[in-house]
Amino acid sequence: MEKLIKMVETMKPFFEKVSNNIYLRAIRDGFVSCIPVILFSSLFILVACVPEIFDYKWPEKISTVLWQAYNYSMGMLGILMVATIAKSLTDSINTKMPKLRQINDVSVMIVSIICLLLLAVAPVEGGISTEFMGTKGLLSAFVVAFTVPNIYKFFVKRNITIKLPDEVPHYIAQTFADLIPLSVAVMIYWVFGIVFKEATGMMFGAWILEVFKPLFVAADGYIGLAIIYGAMAMFWFVGIHGPSIVEPAVTAIYIANIEANLQIVSAGGHATNILTHPTSYFVATLGGTGATLMFCAMCAFIAKSKQLRAVGRASIVPVTFAVNEPIIFGAPIVLNPVLFFPFVLTPILNVWVFKFFVDNLGMNAFTYILPWTTPAPIGLIIGTGFAQLAFVLAPLLLVLDAVMYYPFFRVYDAQLVEKEKAGAAEVVVEEAPAVEAAPVVAAEELPSDEKRVLVLCASGATSSMLAKAITKGAEHRNAPVESIAMAYGQHKDVITDFDLVVLAPQMASMYDELKSDCEAKGVKSATTSGREYVGLTRDPDKALDFALALMAH
Repeated sequence: MEKLIKMVETMKPFFEKVSNNIYLRAIRDGFVSCIPVILFSSLFILVACVPEIFDYKWPEKISTVLWQAYNYSMGMLGILMVATIAKSLTDSINTKMPKLRQINDVSVMIVSIICLLLLAVAPVEGGISTEFMGTKGLLSAFVVAFTVPNIYKFFVKRNITIKLPDEVPHYIAQTFADLIPLSVAVMIYWVFGIVFKEATGMMFGAWILEVFKPLFVAADGYIGLAIIYGAMAMFWFVGIHGPSIVEPAVTAIYIANIEANLQIVSAGGHATNILTHPTSYFVATLGGTGATLMFCAMCAFIAKSKQLRAVGRASIVPVTFAVNEPIIFGAPIVLNPVLFFPFVLTPILNVWVFKFFVDNLGMNAFTYILPWTTPAPIGLIIGTGFAQLAFVLAPLLLVLDAVMYYPFFRVYDAQLVEKEKAGAAEVVVEEAPAVEAAPVVAAEELPSDEKRVLVLCASGATSSMLAKAITKGAEHRNAPVESIAMAYGQHKDVITDFDLVVLAPQMASMYDELKSDCEAKGVKSATTSGREYVGLTRDPDKALDFALALMAH
């Protein structure tokens, strides 16, 4: 096992390089920006469709109004995502461009929408078809969002622009500076769209769906599911946020499948598409990546080791809501040879059992998207439209996860008990060595002016734990310090609003980029180790001292 772990760890630089890929990050950031729209539309569909499970149908007029809210939000997702992905990619490109020669991200967003319409939307009598403006247009949206910023980069980097006299105001000059890349991008997609349709008889949006259809089918099979969810856990095991690497590559499949399932169920059919966001949230990752809910419960309630019992009890609430960094870094699970197999294999088993229920027992797959922090058993039941078999599957998965983790948990628990008896155990919850080095700030030394701290992680959930700890510490000591959390990528336009930006440990591979961005704007930045982070989230006073020490440094 130790040899296997060392082999996996040697691949960490490669994994980090993948996680830093600006195109994968652009998809992730674009999707994060659109999550409110997806959840908003899902609420209307829940209201419209769930009553039918109980044999109640809304009057046609009310049903039409409810579906209208869905069609004009989720039904426009392709357009929304082409804009948000293009903006994220533009922001990444701008970090490597001269400060006085930046790409106009607003112009890129507008042009990307135009190009997507040219590429994937067909004219019909009296208007245009909306079929590829929604989830069916996502693959086309990726193509457009990846290319348009690079077209702009080509012209802006070489300063190929319409030059105006110095007396012309900058905001007017910028309009003309954008004109050449805008025109070229639109012309390229206009001509390509016409030529492609003449050559193939299909719009590009329809063609690319057909090309990737075999991949969609393969990803939904047992082997494809094992690769996807096993990879997420494998990345996390070496301390890299797995979903941020894997999910961008399958986001289009996720969203297309949930939309297809909803349409199938609405037509009275059997929804069989497995690979969706809710499958990840409420089946594969019960209690977070690695399906750690039952492991955390065992640590909290039956562990003999003081360390595991303390970590488990402190982590059980966040893990219930799928925020499992406290148990991952606190147990720890990361790079722990004893827990490697259950951490990687349990998510795969969960998804395989779910697929068996769908394919062989007639259960519907997920048709609704709920917030990922919904406790998994509840999300499983509601997300499948209160399917009767979901009430069987939810407790069954909990039992299977407990069985998978139990023997490994007992071995690890026994190891820690022996170490504790020998006086060699470190109780991570009670002390975090790196935090001890931060000096305790006396009341008279607290800052007189207001300080703001931003904490970043992949989704904004783990970071909110430290942000809240800093805020509590400030309230307790009447310090003028405020702290908030964001997902990485959302911070780029607001860095200058903060005095310190802290990066959560699972995103440490992004620190060089963050540090560069912060230094360019005169803002302090820092990252932490997993153990240090866990300790800080549980001690508001130390969290505040940690932040103040960094700002004073």
